[in-house]
Amino acid sequence: MSGLPEGTLGFSFQGKISADDYDHVLTPALDAALAQHDRLKLLAQLGPSFEGYDLGAAWADGREALRHWDGFERLALVSDLAWVRTAVAAFSLVMPCPVRVFANASVEEARRWLSESLGTMHLERQGDVIQVQLIGTLESSVYERVEANIDAELQGLDGVRLLLDLRQFDGWAGLGALGRHLALIRDHRRAVRRVVVVGNQAWQALAEKLVKQFVNAETRFFEGADYALAETWIRQ
Repeated sequence: MSGLPEGTLGFSFQGKISADDYDHVLTPALDAALAQHDRLKLLAQLGPSFEGYDLGAAWADGREALRHWDGFERLALVSDLAWVRTAVAAFSLVMPCPVRVFANASVEEARRWLSESLGTMHLERQGDVIQVQLIGTLESSVYERVEANIDAELQGLDGVRLLLDLRQFDGWAGLGALGRHLALIRDHRRAVRRVVVVGNQAWQALAEKLVKQFVNAETRFFEGADYALAETWIRQ
């Protein structure tokens, strides 16, 4: 498919898909794109003329998924077929990247979703207090962009006080992003001595208990309306 931004690859599946289609079209295009990019955004459209896979193509499809398991940043599938939509919705629960399913009439919406920014992370340091604000839905690429900054801010510090602001946080886009978040906590667990988590949703209160599993530090949770109290507590 043409007209897609840099780092995005698109395929339109038409007719009966065979193993030859993978060997001569999809696989070479994936390999060439991944040689230039660490991760790709992928658009796959199974339009009205799509007639399914033969056995060889089904095997090739599973092979490519495993071979490039962590090679995708985001995946949009466009189809009106009920069995495809159901299968992808179930499979997306274990995918390391965000996955969304769109109807054929919404292919432009799928393109926009692949191009937009889902979330961001802001980092601010005042003395030994580091405030980390998570906004929107975070994907793995966000952590890749900020890891160097976090390492630099924590360099040489002992006894960091961490304020984790989740008031505008909507969660992680896929298991890969959650894994990067937990790895970040693990890598810096010895530098932290006090943590406060601020959020507006019930599930965010569980973040306090999650932090305790990784960090040997005093932790507290405050509701978003009590943000000023959280700031006071973290600086005591």
